[in-house]
Amino acid sequence: MNIFYTFSGFAVGLLVGVTGVGGGSLMTPLLVFLFNFNPAVAVGTDLLFAAITKTGGVWVHHGKHGSVDWKIVGWLALGSLPFAIGTLFVLQYLNSVGKETTGAITFSLGIALILTSCALFVRSALLHNAEKLGQIDDEHSNLENAARFKHLEIPATVLIGAVLGVLVTLSSVGAGALGTVALLFLYPRMTTLKIVGTDLAHAIPLTAVAGIGHWTLGNVNFVLLGSLLIGSLPGIWIGSHLSAKIPEKILRPVLATVLLLIGLKFVLH
Repeated sequence: MNIFYTFSGFAVGLLVGVTGVGGGSLMTPLLVFLFNFNPAVAVGTDLLFAAITKTGGVWVHHGKHGSVDWKIVGWLALGSLPFAIGTLFVLQYLNSVGKETTGAITFSLGIALILTSCALFVRSALLHNAEKLGQIDDEHSNLENAARFKHLEIPATVLIGAVLGVLVTLSSVGAGALGTVALLFLYPRMTTLKIVGTDLAHAIPLTAVAGIGHWTLGNVNFVLLGSLLIGSLPGIWIGSHLSAKIPEKILRPVLATVLLLIGLKFVLH
């Protein structure tokens, strides 16, 4: 176990607890730039890290709040899981023929970080718009009443899942911020709590499948994974309690700007 990995896990967990997003988008660049891990190992380890840490969050959202829309989770997974598996097969094939995949993973990581940064900037505007519309909880109503594009809601949700499947498998980034923004856009009248719970529930099978796939490719460092978890779990707990005391309007733009700069560094590397 490495104390620096544990401290990094704590710091990222603290930020995730406070801001609600940023796990993969902060952890993976940290592992690459600060600890000089191969990008593929950083991505693979972070995917399993995300699957484990987010399970607790879904337990709370589903059990305590009842804020997971399992139909939407199913539609997202219908797109994301096959595309995640397909992406893993492509990576396995490229490895088997001796093609270097680090460059593709690094570039994908940069693109995902830039998209996540943009998503964080527009997320507050979408949330404000949802509040003006007067959010309704559609737990007992048909989902088509909550969707902006009623006749396109299912294919659009599946398509979003497919895009997330490829991006998350290649970069470990995007399941949180990009997923919530997409759901806010498609389902503007859903409660924010249900949006977050639904996106979180979808992220678990996606990151688990992608993480196990990277494990079979030899891209997971379990000593690193254990060290990160030891730090992140108390970090998330403390951060969630601090979140009410730190203004989101200050934190989110700072986080978005940092992610944008890191993403550009990856793309222009």
